[in-house]
Amino acid sequence: MARRGQQVPLVCHGHSRPIVEISYSIVTEDGYFLMSASKDGKPMIRDGESGDWIGTFEGHKGAVWSACLNKPATHALSASADFSARVWNAITGDEMFSFQHKHIVRTAHFSQDSHYVLTGGMEKIIRIYDLSRPEADPLVMEGSSTGIRIGLWFDNDNTILSASQDVGGIRLWDTRTLQPVRMLDTPEPVTSIEVSRDGQMMTTTDGKDIKFWDTNKWEVVKSYSMEYLTETASLNPEKTKFVAGGEDMWVRIFDFETGEELECNKGHHGPVHCVRFAPDGESYSSGSEDGTIRIWSTTVPGEEEETANAEFNNGVNVAAKQVEALSVDANGTA
Repeated sequence: MARRGQQVPLVCHGHSRPIVEISYSIVTEDGYFLMSASKDGKPMIRDGESGDWIGTFEGHKGAVWSACLNKPATHALSASADFSARVWNAITGDEMFSFQHKHIVRTAHFSQDSHYVLTGGMEKIIRIYDLSRPEADPLVMEGSSTGIRIGLWFDNDNTILSASQDVGGIRLWDTRTLQPVRMLDTPEPVTSIEVSRDGQMMTTTDGKDIKFWDTNKWEVVKSYSMEYLTETASLNPEKTKFVAGGEDMWVRIFDFETGEELECNKGHHGPVHCVRFAPDGESYSSGSEDGTIRIWSTTVPGEEEETANAEFNNGVNVAAKQVEALSVDANGTA
């Protein structure tokens, strides 16, 4: 498969410190949106297609490590080094709830039904808050040996996936019993977890490895080792390509089936901490230590036209050969 030439991305400025997490909403009636978390303490929301800035959520007093939108993109959630997780009105930008912790909060995530939020961080516990009763004490999941770096709802909110800061592995928690039910082993600490929209595939990174897990069997179906420390990876909606980034500052696209590198995009001036495909698969974003978000197209200008022209020309050639064959038969010659 031929490699594509270098492309020029949309560059989204606005943050003054490193970007540590980006996440897309699903496609809504108003399009889809991109949230970003940064060490500058100011989570932002943008138009997911154009990258245009929509708003900044003001109030945190420390680095924001995690930021996301709920399913209908009406509320935003952020986790910060100021020992708090906050829920925001994504339409007005107003703060709705602030959940105080005793240490840095590294991860926060809406449940799939938007009724709950989970948080995790340096306290080594996962908390579940009921947004219908924000003043109530949260449910607590204990047992992690080190600080929690990642927490995600899964399986219609019946399961939570978590990864720790300094040890390998992914822990699966039952939200009904608040107990761990399975441990998926990885040799290095997991730095990124993404679950596909249909819930059938999980993409993870640890050390130099990118793994793809079948979530029905919790088995690794594909694993690729990079030449550099890889901090983040994302699988496209069609499950045909994946994008990865890490310490070498480049954003690379690979073929999912073979692991062949298809494209290498340069432009960031620091390690790439986060990459994600847009929900329509037509672009993907990267966030870097350099404080910028870059939006890359999955097709460069002219590529679709060239493909269409090639298909048209091929069709013309086939039609010409068919006409020639009919003419030979009409003349009674072989």
